[in-house]
Formats: sequence, structure tokens, C-alpha cells
Amino acid sequence: MTQHTAAVIGSGFGGLALAIRLQSAGFRTTIFEARDKPGGRAYVYEDQGFTFDAGPTVVTDPDCLRELFALTGRRLEDYVELLPVRPFYRLCWEDGYVFDYSNEVEENNKQIQAKSPADVEGYRRFLAYSEEVLKEGYIKLGTAPFLNFSDMIRAAPQLVRLQSYRSVYSMVSKFIKDEHLRQAFSFHTLLVGGNPFNTSSIYTLIHSLEKRWGVSFPRGGTHALVRALVKLFEDIGGEIRLSSPIAEILTEGDRVTGVRTAAGWEGRFDAVASNADVVFTYEQLLGRTPRGQQAARSMKRRSFSPSLFVTYFGVEGTYPELRHHSILFGPRYRELLKEIYNGPGLADDFSLYLHAPTVTDPSLAPPGCSTFYALSPVPNLKKADLDWNELAPAYSERILDYLEAHYLPGLRSRIVTTRTFTPFDFRDELNAHLGSAFSLEPVLWQSAYFRTHNRDDRLKGLYFAGAGTHPGAGIPGVVGSGKATATLMLEDFGQHYSEADVSHQFAKA
Repeated sequence: MTQHTAAVIGSGFGGLALAIRLQSAGFRTTIFEARDKPGGRAYVYEDQGFTFDAGPTVVTDPDCLRELFALTGRRLEDYVELLPVRPFYRLCWEDGYVFDYSNEVEENNKQIQAKSPADVEGYRRFLAYSEEVLKEGYIKLGTAPFLNFSDMIRAAPQLVRLQSYRSVYSMVSKFIKDEHLRQAFSFHTLLVGGNPFNTSSIYTLIHSLEKRWGVSFPRGGTHALVRALVKLFEDIGGEIRLSSPIAEILTEGDRVTGVRTAAGWEGRFDAVASNADVVFTYEQLLGRTPRGQQAARSMKRRSFSPSLFVTYFGVEGTYPELRHHSILFGPRYRELLKEIYNGPGLADDFSLYLHAPTVTDPSLAPPGCSTFYALSPVPNLKKADLDWNELAPAYSERILDYLEAHYLPGLRSRIVTTRTFTPFDFRDELNAHLGSAFSLEPVLWQSAYFRTHNRDDRLKGLYFAGAGTHPGAGIPGVVGSGKATATLMLEDFGQHYSEADVSHQFAKA
């Protein structure tokens, strides 16, 4: 059998998942990563003994990761340890109300009973609805590529029955009456770049996703999971080239033929898959082609998710009252989200996600110290024309002041090191269009068939994986995109491997 070759541009979770599947199935696969470390948004910083995960920190559906290892008869647990996070999140409001959201339904019910007794039954019905959405929207459709409108038509009856045309907040409100609890059960869409007041109710499936598989955190941080996937890829014969930004995807006629790096190296490949930003791929890497120019113009007319401002800080001492993941709601919810998603400026208040990984894994800081990052959703660079080089220092100070006043007493006197990551960094370091942190906004008219297709419609041999394509952002989403794209590539190249066949092949070897 002819061994086909594939180039994967970018080593985010989507790119790694795709490359592992291709290499497992017999492709000779090379990953090209622009930065000095793998991971894409899941980068890592080390400073004075503190380890800061740059990006995603909530690991759900570990089975989609285990599946990558099982393809070649290996076990995820032999590469990285996933630690349970309990509770999943501590949700805090400025009026002092606190809700510990966990996998223990009875514990959640006790807290709901104390806050709003009438909502206990509503919560039960909401979970039943969420479970049904999980089965239809994630398990059945999450890794199925939507290449034709007929695919969407076939899925439409179920999507309509599940009222996917309603927003997450609207659907939560159908079951839950208390405003604090409505916020508690609708904020999840923000983790994948969606406004709960606009994002399809299909995204309520996140609740059942967490309930079914829990929330985990890799020992050593998220980047330990990245390193595990890289090691798996290399163990099965794959090649990864770091500090190798791609300057151009090469084409002949209506087919891609390879890639050229910024350093001038050229390589021919049977297929090229981009895990890079979709607009960047079309506009920069294919900018000399009519298809690249046309697709870039079309993409730019679409709606993109907000950006993020992240402050990383390491401190002396610990805060035993904290939990690993905290959602810190500000004084406004709907109104603040409207400003984040529409601009035109930076809101005076904010809601924050506070990540405290040393609660679960103390090794991420020097003995007796703590590692944190605080994440504030902010408008993308189209919605708010802001100079983040000028704003960043003061905005970081505002966040630290707020945390010290409300949640981390004495913070200022204990800080050892800080750094920030702004919308400009998303734009410049990650090539993210408009500094968007999650690519296309996950609204219904930009989902499934209406999202960037996993295989380009015009250029043969060009594929996509990652947040900008189906099914969307988040670790399960981009890993699922890798599976959907790999399925197409194997079919296109006549390699109809089943996962059982691949596992058997490597077991014999």
C-alpha cells in the first residue's frame, strides 16, 4: 500500500488529535508548529518555579483523549495522570452568594433547595433535557462532518425538537426561576466563546458532558497533556517541527501540493490540514490563490467570538478557602455580556474566571506558594478598537485590586511574578483574526454545516481542524474536529481503517 503523506499546520489539541489519527492509520505525518513549544493556545510559561498554563484548563470527556491512545494499543494513563477536580466550579457573586457546582446531584440539590426550593424539580428536568441534547448533539453529531446542506436537513428535525433555536439562557430559564441559578447554569457557553443569550441551547449539553465524565486536570498542568500527546505521536513515528512557521500552502491548479516554511524550506505532501486560525490560513497561507482570497473575504463577514485578557501571577503562601476553578460574577450579567460581545469600548466592571491549579497540583508552584491566572472576557479587536499595549498594565492592576478586595486578601504584598496576555497577543502570537480567543462565535447560523467545513470545498487535499471548524471550541470540540477531519482524509485517500484494525495492527507490531 502506498504510504500517503500529510502536513498538519499547528499543534493545538485539534492538530495533535488529527495528526495522531493520521499517523496511526498509516499516513507519514509531520506537524509544523510556529512557536518554540507545542500546544497552540495550550502553551505554558515557567517563571521562578511557577508553571502557568496559558490556555484551556478544564478537561472534560477524557474518553475522547483515551481513544487517541487506544488507536495503537496504548493507554493514556501510561503517559499522563488526570486528577479529579471537585467541585467542578465555585461560583461567586458580589452579594456574597456562593454555589459549589459539582458532580453530586444531591449536593447540588441541597444548595438549590436552600436558595430556591421551587427550582429543585426544574434542575432535575433541565439535566434530563441536557442529557438528551448530549446524545443527539455531541455523541451522534459531534464528530460527523457536515459537508452538504443535506446533512443539516437530516439533523434538522432533532435540532428543532430540542429547540436549538432558543438560546442557552432562554432554555435554562424555562426550567430555573432564580436569577443566580440561571447564571450558574448558563455561564458554560463562555468557556467556548459563546454568549449564553445568543448561543444555541444545544450547548446546554456541556452540563451532561461534565456530569458523565467529570472535570479533570492533568498532573503537571494542561501542558503535561500536550506533552503526552506529542510523545504518543512521536512514539508511533510522527514528526513534529517546532519553531517552524508556515509561510505558504503550495498549490497547483485546484490541489494543494505542500508547504513552504518562513525559513524557505519546501516540502511536498499529499494533504495539508490546518489547525491554524481559519482566516489566517486563507488570507496569509493561501493569499496568492483565488480560493484563499475569496474564502478570506467571505470569512471576514462572519461573527467572531470575543477576545480575552489574562493576568498570570504567582504568590507566596496559599489560600485554603479557594477552589481550583472559580467563576467570579460581577454586578451585571446580561448587560456586561452585551458590552463584551458588541463593544464599542471596555466595560468598567468585569466577571472573571480564576484558575488556581495548585489547589489540585501543588507542584505547579514552589513549596508553600500558589499559581493563578485571572481571565477576563473582553471585546475582539473589531468590536472595540483599543490599544492594548497602553491599556494592559492598568487593566491588570484593576483585576488584581478587585481580587485582593473580594477574594484574595493581602494579595499585593505576596505577589512574586506577573505577566499578561492581551487581544494583541492573540492576534500577533496566535495569528487569531481580530484577536478572537475562540474563532467563530458559536451561534446556530455558524454551527455544523454553517461552520468552516473540515474539508475545503474547492481545493483538493486541504483540510481544517480546530475551533474554527465543526464542531467548535473547547478540548472535546477540537479533539472531535480531529476525528471528523481524519475520517474524511482516510476516505479521500482510500484508507478505510477501522479503529479496531489499527489497534490490531500495532498490537502485532
